[in-house]
Amino acid sequence: MRSKAERTAILAAAATMLTGALMAALLAAPTLAAEKPDRPTPSGLPVPRYVSLKFDTVNARAAPGDDSRLLWVYRTRGLPVQVVAETPEWRRICDPEGGLAWVHRRTTDGKRMAMRLKAEPLAMHAKADATSRTVAYLAPRALADLDRCGKDGWCKLKAGRASGWVPAAEVWGATEEPQCR
Repeated sequence: MRSKAERTAILAAAATMLTGALMAALLAAPTLAAEKPDRPTPSGLPVPRYVSLKFDTVNARAAPGDDSRLLWVYRTRGLPVQVVAETPEWRRICDPEGGLAWVHRRTTDGKRMAMRLKAEPLAMHAKADATSRTVAYLAPRALADLDRCGKDGWCKLKAGRASGWVPAAEVWGATEEPQCR
């Protein structure tokens, strides 16, 4: 059995460690709060965010619900879309043409894609630099896997067997700003 002095020393050490842990948690609290969205979403993911269409045929509806009016049908698997609102089962998306519609969450995929909207082909570069060697061209209206984007405004894309860097502003699906209002 420990003496009263030993027990007091152990309790004092435990209190010091607990106080230190509590101070660390309090100091980290503003940082943790800043990382969480102001309004949590049903999925827990940020809005807006990009996803792609999972199937060749996806129904676009006027409101969330299978009984809601059908607006149009998307017919492009991999089409990049931006989620601008969500319910637990439905996602309101903005498409590259600026259309807003609701689609069921099961029809979307978290895979990031990008699309060339301009009429001219886009040079894909070996490095994130306009003066670097051109390795391929992304055709107008072509889809590409979006690998990553850097803070320098360049994104690495993969289209077929070609892989290269393009300016983020030249493809739809790369910038984080809301695309539809």
